[in-house]
Amino acid sequence: MSTTDPMRTNGERLWSRLMDMAQVAPTAAGGSNRQALSDDDAAGRALFASWAEAAGCELSTDGVGNLFARRPGRNPDAAPLMMGSHLDTQPTGGRFDGVYGVLAGLEVVETLNDNGIETDSPVEVAVWTNEEGSRFSRSMMGSGVWAGVMELEEVRSITDEKGITVGEELDRLDWAGPLEFGRPVGHYLELHIEQGPILEGSATEIGVVTGVQGLRWFTIKLEGFPAHAGPTPMDGRKDPSRALAEILSAIYSVAGDQAPWARATTAQFRSVPVSPNTVPESITFSLDLRHPDREVLDGMEQAVRDAIAAACETHQIGFSIALDNDSAPITFDGDCVASVQQSVDALGYSHERMVSGAGHDACYVAKLAPTSMIFIPCADGLSHNEAESIEPDEATRGADVLLGAALRLLHV
Repeated sequence: MSTTDPMRTNGERLWSRLMDMAQVAPTAAGGSNRQALSDDDAAGRALFASWAEAAGCELSTDGVGNLFARRPGRNPDAAPLMMGSHLDTQPTGGRFDGVYGVLAGLEVVETLNDNGIETDSPVEVAVWTNEEGSRFSRSMMGSGVWAGVMELEEVRSITDEKGITVGEELDRLDWAGPLEFGRPVGHYLELHIEQGPILEGSATEIGVVTGVQGLRWFTIKLEGFPAHAGPTPMDGRKDPSRALAEILSAIYSVAGDQAPWARATTAQFRSVPVSPNTVPESITFSLDLRHPDREVLDGMEQAVRDAIAAACETHQIGFSIALDNDSAPITFDGDCVASVQQSVDALGYSHERMVSGAGHDACYVAKLAPTSMIFIPCADGLSHNEAESIEPDEATRGADVLLGAALRLLHV
């Protein structure tokens, strides 16, 4: 392979397939609704499987329904180079989140075929089950089970809002296969839309993703004393709302102090009782803290805890803080990141090194295999939205970078 004339993918074929997949369970506003383990999800997989089989791939699944399309190599026992993402969507999802990474992986396989390239290692395209977690509330479920982070039987018992379990749907669709979890993978590459505004805002063509932000989710409960809103003097109340105002201000100050990568999100506010003329007995809310550096994230958490304690002491109310999720920051493999960087350099695309603010299947795969990611811009940074959009030339650039990185890792 010449570094002055790098191999390219067939952008028209890739875009055509993206548009064909978008016709599977489209929404009225131009998005997609293929929720995990539904008949629509199965229809999307069937379309992908037809393309993969036509490209000479062998299909197999594991016990949680992850689908792998394998292009054989000269050494069938070698650990494969794997690419992939997911085909399931949010209920009002876009046409590219996850789907783009799967179909770009298939496009790399097709380009190897077009150029008559035989690889020593097999090449696989992975379709991970239930990345979104919208119907069954464990996001990145398939890759989590594969990596040993989640137990299969626990996952099979998860229900949707109708009481249908993951296990029932896996059995109904006949998706649970014999392939072992956590089998050796040589390298894993995941191409994705950014799902944020950074690349578009800087008019940058490619994001070279070096890792994923750490995140911590908390449930915070502020406990006051209920009282009548009319007769009770302001200075005689134990009102959790007053502490809440100070706490929210402090949380956003903590995030501001660690700009530009810190993130703080408060949501799910609930007061008890639900009444307009009663001082609340309690207020509960969620907090999502994120940063790519674990020490900084530790410091953010402690600063928030200190602010909550101080505000509650001032206003004489109680509080509790429950840690619901602690996902450590992830640094991707240096060789994989270097292969992406070398591919970008050879192609001459503008780029920015960045961390992912969102979770992806690559987060769990990275626990067992050398991994990295590639981002392309999306319009207005929108994702999980029917208006999610990319341009054909953007899709092609990302696929070209993926191809170049794959060729380097395959030593072609």
